[in-house]
Amino acid sequence: MGIVRPDGIFDPVQWGDLELVPPFVTFDDRLAVHAGDLRLELIHLTSAAHTTNDVVVWIPERRVLFSGDLVFNGGTPFVLMGSVSGSLEALDAIAELEPEVIVPGHGEVCGMEEVATCGSYLRWLQLGAPELVASGLSPLEAARQLDLGPYADLLDAERLAGNLHRAFAEVRGARPGADIDVAAAFADMIAFNGGRPLRCMA
Repeated sequence: MGIVRPDGIFDPVQWGDLELVPPFVTFDDRLAVHAGDLRLELIHLTSAAHTTNDVVVWIPERRVLFSGDLVFNGGTPFVLMGSVSGSLEALDAIAELEPEVIVPGHGEVCGMEEVATCGSYLRWLQLGAPELVASGLSPLEAARQLDLGPYADLLDAERLAGNLHRAFAEVRGARPGADIDVAAAFADMIAFNGGRPLRCMA
């Protein structure tokens, strides 16, 4: 799908002179690497979750998991580039590892309670999407009508509009990670955010 950066969506960033270099190691599902005597397992949990390329780092000896953006501590989960169903599958796989410490993609170090919160939000999204699609509402209209309830205090609430684009696509039969109109989804997120460019606060 590539990197989507339409003007006005995010504050500009000066990256400097970057040279793209192809990877020299790739893997399909798992790869073990070592830092001295410490074993780290790189795990690709599912085909599409936060994106189509999510990898966690599991340190079994320490029961520590670096989850990347599969877990948001204090922020709204974001699955526009991946899958609602795949994210739930990935969170279930994380639970099976039984980590004692999780280093999330956003927010402070946490535990399984935050994994449960992310899963609960995504199940709420998934369960509500069929009725919203049947009602004929657009993702933005649906986002404006929904009561976030227990998720109202999560940061970056405008992600709801983007997440609904993905949830609606899945209701209509799109496979996890399938291309959808990302630019339209970001435009709806900006509209939901009062016309302001998006800023990740989590």
